[in-house]
Amino acid sequence: MQNNIPISPPEFPLILAMAAPFFVLTVALEWWFVRKGKIAGQYNTKDALTSMFMGLGNLVSDILMASLSLGVLMWTWQFRLIDLGVSLPIICLTLVAQDLLYYWKHRAAHRIRWFWTAHVVHHSSEDYNLSTALRQPWNNHFTGFVLLSTPLVFLGVHPVLLAFVGSLNLLYQYWVHTEAIRRLPNWFEAIFNTPSHHRVHHGTNPQYLDSNFAGIFIIWDKMFGSFVPEDDAIDIQYGLVKNVETYNPIKIAFAEMWNAVHDAAISGLTVTQRLKYLFAPPGWSHDGSRQSSAQIKADYVARNPHLSGNPGLPHQDAA
Repeated sequence: MQNNIPISPPEFPLILAMAAPFFVLTVALEWWFVRKGKIAGQYNTKDALTSMFMGLGNLVSDILMASLSLGVLMWTWQFRLIDLGVSLPIICLTLVAQDLLYYWKHRAAHRIRWFWTAHVVHHSSEDYNLSTALRQPWNNHFTGFVLLSTPLVFLGVHPVLLAFVGSLNLLYQYWVHTEAIRRLPNWFEAIFNTPSHHRVHHGTNPQYLDSNFAGIFIIWDKMFGSFVPEDDAIDIQYGLVKNVETYNPIKIAFAEMWNAVHDAAISGLTVTQRLKYLFAPPGWSHDGSRQSSAQIKADYVARNPHLSGNPGLPHQDAA
């Protein structure tokens, strides 16, 4: 006789919530050391407080709305090919697989405007420090971004396990948001995401745009052609190509989503043009009045043809 008793989902600690005091303490310590001139970095009080408030809002959003995203994954779970279960080897394998998935999700968040309407929040600070790591979106659960996580659920990774390793991934990324650490040993820089690699990702310098999407392992960027090493001769400019110029958390959280919907509603557009305002790369415009990051990079190479062979930069014919 078949046992129809439902199996309880695995349970894991809520590590990001548990780590909140650690985040606050380390931000305060870095802030103090930067102000005393003991380590490299920059803190703007209003900017840092805004970032921390955005992080608090993200936590509240997750508490209130994460059930929607988890519900989508739990619904998908019924169609799984197999059940990989939960064991230490499976957790380790899932951590690597989820990091590869994260790479492509992160890349999509930069190349598809609808997903960018949430991810843009994380890039909106013009400073780069530990508080920047806490500047997270409030509308992530409304973008449908969770759908990009369904392949691993189909393959047999339980949604709760996927959420747990996703939290581990985000926890790892916290410490790479700093200017206090310049370089780590070569072997570590070759395999893992580091402050050096992630500073490049947050740079708005043309040669740095849309690069180094790694979560934990930088090897994905090297495999898929998006790796750009940090150049110590370059003064990195952080923020957005067009900065938000506000510390109002409501505007930071929702301005780009409003802008995307507003652009798609411009009168006289075709259906295709309206959809492109939502799903084409950020910077696309029907009249060519704006530039995407790829176009900005291509123009930069056209002006500096000797750089066209550098990793992460398009060749001159891409212009």
